[in-house]
Amino acid sequence: MKKSFGAKLKALFGIKTFDEAFYEELEDMLIEGDLGGRMAMEVSDEVRKVAKSEKPKTQEELQLLVKNLLSKKINGYVPDIHPDQVNIFLILGVNGVGKTTSIAKLARFYTKQGHRVLLAAADTFRAAAIDQLDLHAQRTGCRIVKQENGSDPGAVIYDAINSAKAKGEDLILADTAGRMHNKENLLRELQKIDKVIRSRGIQEECYRKFLVIDSTTGQNGLSQAELFHQAIGIDALILTKYDSAAKGGALIQIGERLGIPIAFVGTGEGYDHIEPFDKDEFLDTLVGLA
Repeated sequence: MKKSFGAKLKALFGIKTFDEAFYEELEDMLIEGDLGGRMAMEVSDEVRKVAKSEKPKTQEELQLLVKNLLSKKINGYVPDIHPDQVNIFLILGVNGVGKTTSIAKLARFYTKQGHRVLLAAADTFRAAAIDQLDLHAQRTGCRIVKQENGSDPGAVIYDAINSAKAKGEDLILADTAGRMHNKENLLRELQKIDKVIRSRGIQEECYRKFLVIDSTTGQNGLSQAELFHQAIGIDALILTKYDSAAKGGALIQIGERLGIPIAFVGTGEGYDHIEPFDKDEFLDTLVGLA
């Protein structure tokens, strides 16, 4: 079985010979874990400094030191749902990351909390996406607003907002395109949807944009976050394929560079396999304390 990043880090800290080779290996390992060159160097230098002055005696003390250093760079996020108003979560992400499935899981999560959820099929670029969301709507017992393949996504969102207001639904989960003929088209489309939402009287505090990222993709996830954040501004991430063996360092980079927190993690295939992000648990796993 492939050793997780945390297990490798734990094994390295078990050596307790703080020579130059140790720090070089630590730096290499942090880079391999997707923390990026600059951050890997910062963490390694800080461990070197503390090891000299405080002389950590145990493996665990070293792991806790790295955990505390990384803790400042990543945060969890709990979205508020404002009662008696229409709230809208715009769900973004490239194709293949598990975006539509994440919407279904969120639908189940919030329905169980007593919210009335409406799904909006605004990924009109891909016919399969509309059908897929339709099936999830049936299985989760939610209504769906959809139009023909190739329709204007902004029109779908417009209809969904009007429909939710008329039926008394308090949360719209809106799917969006993850790929178009080119990047500019995709980003322009998302900006148009953003404009429609803002023009329909949705309160600022009721509107949130979530980017779905496959947590095993490493640096790719950082590029995706930069792209979408620049285009439309991301409030938080939703992680799919979240498992303890994932390197996870790219998430720290996203937190540090872009200030984007993490809201939810998908932990399996079923509709109930989603939970709020637990920062402590994530960091414990990352540095091998869990």
